[in-house]
Amino acid sequence: MHLASLGDTVSIEPAVAVQTPMETALLNKIMDLMWDAICVVDTEGRYVFVSASYERIFGYTPEEVLGRRMIELVHPDDRETTMAVAAAIMEGQPQSHFQNRYIRKDGSVVHIMWSARWSEADQVRIAVARDITALKRAESMTAALHAISEAAHMADNLPALYGEIHRIVGTLLPANNFFVALYNPLHGELSFPYFVDERDSAPPTQSLDAGSLTAQLIRSGQALLVTPGAPSDPSLPVIGSDALHWLGVPLCSQGCTVGALVVQSYDDATRYTESDKELLQFVSTQVAAAIERKQAEARLHHIARHDPLTDLANRDLFHQQFEAALENVSRFGGNLALLYIDLDKFKQVNDRYGHHTGDLLLCEVAQRIRGHLREGDVVGRMGGDEFVVLLCRLQSVADSVQVAEKLRAAINRPFELADRTLHASTSVGVATYPLHGHSSRDLTRAADAAMYQVKQDGGNRVRVAMPADQAEDGERSGSGSPH
Repeated sequence: MHLASLGDTVSIEPAVAVQTPMETALLNKIMDLMWDAICVVDTEGRYVFVSASYERIFGYTPEEVLGRRMIELVHPDDRETTMAVAAAIMEGQPQSHFQNRYIRKDGSVVHIMWSARWSEADQVRIAVARDITALKRAESMTAALHAISEAAHMADNLPALYGEIHRIVGTLLPANNFFVALYNPLHGELSFPYFVDERDSAPPTQSLDAGSLTAQLIRSGQALLVTPGAPSDPSLPVIGSDALHWLGVPLCSQGCTVGALVVQSYDDATRYTESDKELLQFVSTQVAAAIERKQAEARLHHIARHDPLTDLANRDLFHQQFEAALENVSRFGGNLALLYIDLDKFKQVNDRYGHHTGDLLLCEVAQRIRGHLREGDVVGRMGGDEFVVLLCRLQSVADSVQVAEKLRAAINRPFELADRTLHASTSVGVATYPLHGHSSRDLTRAADAAMYQVKQDGGNRVRVAMPADQAEDGERSGSGSPH
């Protein structure tokens, strides 16, 4: 349909002369050749004319939109603003750079910049639409790269960084369902440290030959786009809900695939295209660098706060957690216990079998202690063969003794180390809050004193601190006597 065929219902400018058929045909041809689209909308917001370029920009032929309400094609998130601007235009306020988004016939999103005015005489809005999708995409990509780089510096930890990456990706393409997968080549495992999905929770850790789409992507190192027109391999197992649209790109570092970024959708309202794949691939390099940076920071932070041999909390970290636990029980009530654990005759193991075997024994002891504690309890290594355990949320002193006896019995079981069987025993001192003190210093001295008394009595026992123990500990501290 051409503008001239609308007769007297539309007049862009007052006619100063009657157009000849040749002039009308030339005008129509010029409009059809324009890269931008000319649109005319009546008072009810229905299209009464669109030029030929409308189809190139929006995907619909003129015949498919004439009579339809313009707002039906506007992106749902932009409809309220669009209606407000349309009302302002009809009140005589022309717009020259208004921007909004439309949903194309193929489901993709197109960014439009409008120049529009109201024709009072013809009672229509006349507008020129320019496709600025490529420009907006370039702006978004540049902004995303800067945002990812900033997030790598500003995020406090990896979970916070993953959340920021999700938000940033969501500015580029639909990402309501988004996850990060990471591959650990040392263990051959694929994990999902960040997983946001409307239907499923994070999958468990899986091997790289699990056969899932994510595993396939990481094995191949190639981006993967799955749509109803190009479905996935039916032989692949379905893990969780089967997404209708699935887009994943590899995260690469030093030529190796270390993970994947994935977005997915369960209906045709959100679709992904080759253009989306290119967009996600463009930012993936920056994302991989940001994750690596934060992983390195996390490793350094962990090393600074943990014993390098056993990976237990070191003295400083244990003290911080101890103080935090004491503050919590002092404010809200409750009990906690400190266990001071020292291996009996450990020096003989080093002297007889060497320090390597002694280190193996310390690592195994650490694992056995850790395996007998509840979530929320804390275990640390003070150095040498001394370990400390903080038991939180206790009901009674008897509970702490029961846990201490379990730990002592666990350590008493034989150790198979370096092709030989070793036996170990331990002395355990127990101090509880508030019975044996209110400060970390008082509780540490009480537990240490009780442990020392067990060693004096032959070891391999659990002892709850007594007033006499603390007095003796004070005397040892004054005289400088070693344990």
